[in-house]
Order: sequence, then structure tokens, then C-alpha cells
Amino acid sequence: MLILDGDCGLCHRLANFVDKRMVDKSILAFRASDSEDAMGVISKLSDSLQDADTVYLIREGRVYIRSAAAIRCLKYMRIHWRLLYPIAWIVPLPLRDLVYMIVARYRHMIFKRPESCTFRVD
Repeated sequence: MLILDGDCGLCHRLANFVDKRMVDKSILAFRASDSEDAMGVISKLSDSLQDADTVYLIREGRVYIRSAAAIRCLKYMRIHWRLLYPIAWIVPLPLRDLVYMIVARYRHMIFKRPESCTFRVD
């Protein structure tokens, strides 16, 4: 499950981008962070993860947040996108997360908010 901000234009673009390029669309479900499913999952996480206010990727019992979640999405995409995964993973986590947090802070200024949440619900 990929949990994204439901009123963020960047998150919508990310979800649409990943969804169109996935090998198997049943592998990954998209949810808005304010949906019942997502809130239920987030409420079961540790306090530090609940307070992260970020993108979450939950796969096989593991939780990935921030840049780790975004980069890990590459693993579920077609082969030419999957090839970018090890390259992106080499970048040190503190640097990746710094860039992620800067983008996250200004995303609403850059990307227009969608009129409605269109994340696929499986």
C-alpha cells in the first residue's frame, strides 16, 4: 500500500505516474492519507512513524517513508524504471531525505491541488 497526501498535486502526479508504469497493478494499492484504510494502517504504526506526516509505503510488513518510499516504488515498475532503483538507493539517506523534505515543504506552491482525490482503490 502506498499512502499519499490526498490533496497534493505532486502526490497525484506520482500515483498516476507509477500506476501507468507498473508491471502488475495488483501489487500496489494507492490510498489517500485521510482515507479510512490509510488512517487505520497509520494508527497501528509506532508514534514516530505516525508523526512523520509523509508518504508511506507498506510492503510485506515493512514501512518505508519519505525518499525510501518514493525510490522503492521503482521496484514495482517496468524494467527500465526498475534499473534506476539501485542507482537512486546509492545516494545516502540523509541527502535523499533532505531533498525530499525541501520538495515536500514547497509542493503546494508548485503543484496545483487536485479538485478531488483520484487514487485507485483496490
